[in-house]
Amino acid sequence: SSEVLEAIENIIQDVLKSLAQKKAPVLTLANRSDWRNIEFKDSVGLQMIPCCTTKQIRIDCPRSAPKFALMLKILSMIYKMVQSNTYATKRDIYYSDTLLFGSQSVVDNIINDISCMLKIPRRSLHILSTTKGFVAGNLSYTEEDGTKVNCTCSATAVTVPSNVQGIKNLISHAKFMLIVEKDATFQRLLDDDFCNKLSPCIMITGRGVPDLNTRLLVRKLWDTFQIPIFTLMDADPHGVEIMCIYKYGSVSMSFEAHHLTVPSIKWLGLLPSDLERLNIRKDVLIPFTKQDQKKLASIQKRPYIACQPMWKKELEIMAASKLKAEIQVLTSLSSDYLSRVYLPNKLQFGGWL
Repeated sequence: SSEVLEAIENIIQDVLKSLAQKKAPVLTLANRSDWRNIEFKDSVGLQMIPCCTTKQIRIDCPRSAPKFALMLKILSMIYKMVQSNTYATKRDIYYSDTLLFGSQSVVDNIINDISCMLKIPRRSLHILSTTKGFVAGNLSYTEEDGTKVNCTCSATAVTVPSNVQGIKNLISHAKFMLIVEKDATFQRLLDDDFCNKLSPCIMITGRGVPDLNTRLLVRKLWDTFQIPIFTLMDADPHGVEIMCIYKYGSVSMSFEAHHLTVPSIKWLGLLPSDLERLNIRKDVLIPFTKQDQKKLASIQKRPYIACQPMWKKELEIMAASKLKAEIQVLTSLSSDYLSRVYLPNKLQFGGWL
């Protein structure tokens, strides 16, 4: 905490120095959304290069002055929270002054900018993000406040903890982990008692694009148990993108890649080649939209696809067919095909990439 306080004090001192010299204060931020600032490293994923391009938030520029003010406002809130050892969610910060902030996304963006500027992870800034992910299966742990959580014996899923750093005493006999893209598929596998039927496993869903806590938990479980991690996604560009976020990280959070990515993650399904292999009827597949084509083309150009020849092949199949499929498409074969046939066969015979 003293490191956080010192980092904020240094920023404020620079502002005061500039004012004393009758100069306009400036905050310098890394360009988080610029691919030129990102390098791909096999062992980490997408990470920010040390000497990246920056942008300046100036107080004497009408376009950036409001952002300058909001950054100082949130820095002062962080300073108070770290001093008093209290925590707030990003939502709490937004609702503390909705008129001032205007929207939740403004707050989210500024918090990420501050975290990147100070080079301090968001959790150390005492800001928690609201969790939307679920975890189930062979896992128990103790939360920071001493609450014991047992995911093994509950038929329902447990919400991913909002302070992943603080959990301890993790125990699991799981043989593998399965990351499921969508909540509906996750719930269906829970109903089918998938976590216990095949061999003990841990299931996680970020319910779409994963939030920070879900990604932190996947990483923590990987560090703790070193068991294989598989992903079950829709066979569409959006599903591939979500899987890449878990495996290689995202451009906007590349400055935190070391805590968030698990490059050993495997693509289990739904593979574009599976659709042909299983003779899925064309009438249950969905035609590509223009947006799908654009997203797929952008994924194919990314640096990590070059070192994944098998993935490249699957994306080419998808691009050629211009068709996409949700995991639910397997119910066209039989209602429990996913948990009874598809996943057991894939896991037994190594049908992953």
